[in-house]
Amino acid sequence: MLRPVAIHCVLSSLLSLWALCNAQSDSSPPVIQLRLAGEKQKHYVGRLEVFYNGEWGTVCDDDFSISAAHVACRELGFLDAQSWLPSAKYGKGEGRIWLDNVHCTGGEKSLAQCHSNGLGVSDCKHSEDVGVMCNQKRIPGFKFIRNQANSEETFPVQVEDVRLRATYSQRKRVPITEGFLEVKDGGKWRQICNEDWTEQNSKVICGMYGFPGEKRFNVRPYKLLAKRRKKNYWGSSVNCTGNEADLSECNMGRDIVLKGNSTCEKGMPVVVSCVPGRAFAPSVNAGYSKAYRVEQPLVRLRGGALIGEGRVEVLKNGVWGTVCDDNWNIRAATVVCRELGFGSAKEALTGARLGQGSGSVHMNEVECSGFEKSLTECYFNREALGCNHEEDAAVRCNVPAMGFNNRLRLNGGRNPFEGRVEVLAERNGSMVWGTVCSDSWGTMEAMVVCRQLGLGFASNAFQETWYWQGDVSADAVVMSGVRCSGTELTLDQCLHHGKHVLCPKGGGRFSAGVSCTQMAPDLVVSAQAVEQTTYLEDRPMYMLQCAHEEHCLSSSADTAEPTSYRRLLRFSSQIHNNGQADFRPRAAHHSWVWHECHRHYHSMEVFTHYDLLTLNGTKVAEGHKASFCLEDTHCDEGIQKRYACANFGAQGITVGCWDTYRHDIDCQWIDITDLKPGDYIFQVVINPNFEVAESDYTNNIMKCRSRYDGQRIWTYNCIIGGSRSSETEETFPGLHDNQLSRR
Repeated sequence: MLRPVAIHCVLSSLLSLWALCNAQSDSSPPVIQLRLAGEKQKHYVGRLEVFYNGEWGTVCDDDFSISAAHVACRELGFLDAQSWLPSAKYGKGEGRIWLDNVHCTGGEKSLAQCHSNGLGVSDCKHSEDVGVMCNQKRIPGFKFIRNQANSEETFPVQVEDVRLRATYSQRKRVPITEGFLEVKDGGKWRQICNEDWTEQNSKVICGMYGFPGEKRFNVRPYKLLAKRRKKNYWGSSVNCTGNEADLSECNMGRDIVLKGNSTCEKGMPVVVSCVPGRAFAPSVNAGYSKAYRVEQPLVRLRGGALIGEGRVEVLKNGVWGTVCDDNWNIRAATVVCRELGFGSAKEALTGARLGQGSGSVHMNEVECSGFEKSLTECYFNREALGCNHEEDAAVRCNVPAMGFNNRLRLNGGRNPFEGRVEVLAERNGSMVWGTVCSDSWGTMEAMVVCRQLGLGFASNAFQETWYWQGDVSADAVVMSGVRCSGTELTLDQCLHHGKHVLCPKGGGRFSAGVSCTQMAPDLVVSAQAVEQTTYLEDRPMYMLQCAHEEHCLSSSADTAEPTSYRRLLRFSSQIHNNGQADFRPRAAHHSWVWHECHRHYHSMEVFTHYDLLTLNGTKVAEGHKASFCLEDTHCDEGIQKRYACANFGAQGITVGCWDTYRHDIDCQWIDITDLKPGDYIFQVVINPNFEVAESDYTNNIMKCRSRYDGQRIWTYNCIIGGSRSSETEETFPGLHDNQLSRR
């Protein structure tokens, strides 16, 4: 009698018959080797390829899943997979398609153990080649397969981990910039022989550690130390061009024959010495320098949650603009990172992953060799046809290990992203954890804390933390009077009282607290909308009683006759949310204030400032807009409105939407009744008190030139704050010569 398996084989199609019977006849799966290839940017992403029977081939995306991606990534030595991508995302492969209709449970040791049509059985085309993105962290102690016996090809040498082992005298420096280079192989740390080591190799190592370049060092003390150390050399040669973002991308092979301790008879272990960027340069007094800003950079980052990441913006004709993500890759991203004083790039981000910019798109189809000193030296197309801000390029850079999070912590919160702020400080000769006085504590201070801890943006700044007192482990208040500008890398860099703590309310329930988030909104006022809608209206006082009650008129209106007129500078404003999270009022719905005259709630005391300034910056007229109705007036195509004011609904602005305040709404003006004819600066500031955290506050200010002749007014040259160079801002609104040209 036929066995069930045999019956199944007979009844199946020839394809299924071969695959199933072959699987049943051999209890052990075939031995395969995997690699990531194709148009990739990092060593942990790429087209998934299989080596079998002496030939490299690909995997079809039919039925592929995240479980299969996990198996493949673990087989490659990574912890797991982040995602997988169909349709030849990393380019079309060549040769055989070894696997099709792959079904994995996620627990298999090898992709060969997963159910499939069988090796080499596929009806796919290379346009269906699957790609994977692995977790870049390696499996500790993972032993990589070096060679296949049935192949003349040598597989790339994989790197588990790399470290700089500083000498005893260097270990107290922050950051560690110099030391013996060691590579983890088979779970053991090994040195590299310096016989064929190059400056290009050192440059790659420095980039991985967050430093823009390498430097020469005094070799003599290292020679003496090397003689005393136990020798344990790595048996692979390293050959980097210098533009790689990671050591794993360099050419490596087993060219050095291991002979115990005599492997490096003519040399010594490799030592690498790096140059830190100015923001991380060691300081005798503080251990690190204060945050800095280059006087006139050509490239900057905006909208990033952490230091060393953000949307890439370049300066052209004195105006900042974005970079289109067409052809954006890790080489161009690394040029940006090194230019700004960081290391090589961890990621080259596309699709406005770190928020959309505004204004012009200055660069498109950027091509860098990796050796350029600035992104502006790379080849590019200045015609950004078809590009919009949904395609803004961004980067995440390697930054030095500064130990910032060792001197600060959050305590008592419900999750790791919130809690009472506690600082490690010296008191009476010992180091103790203490709290921060909440006097003057606000969003800017909370933003610095979240960034220092690597937790992103601040979503809230708390001045009372009594509900977190259940887990009290800190001593008394050790820091007070904290005032931050928002550019500081650590809370210590902010202004504060130092050792002379002064906290009138005491600590306890009045300790400072924060909650952090990885995403934040970003409000931008439309300069074009203001410029196109500005006009004057003379309105009788008796029609302005509600506005007068809400303080929307100048002080002279307090004594004005009901039959007198007020001259109003009216305009429309559009406030766009270009960030990554919805903008919501800080106050909860239950605490909004009802205004009887206009029959609406105010969710924020002041949402927008409208001012007229003299050319030297003196305020001569002002207005303000209370947030009585924050809603999604319009949205980009494909985005659903979420907030509407009707029936006392929820207030806010969705990502990709904007709120329009029409020119005919009360308080949408500046009272210029008492203004003398002349030239002025018209200024709009949104979220002026930083009540709600945003990813970028520099674009919250709009300035226009304005001329008033007593009867008419002209508004022109409106710009968004932060969109011009620092010199341009000082001579607003003049333009500078072109600082960026096509090469």
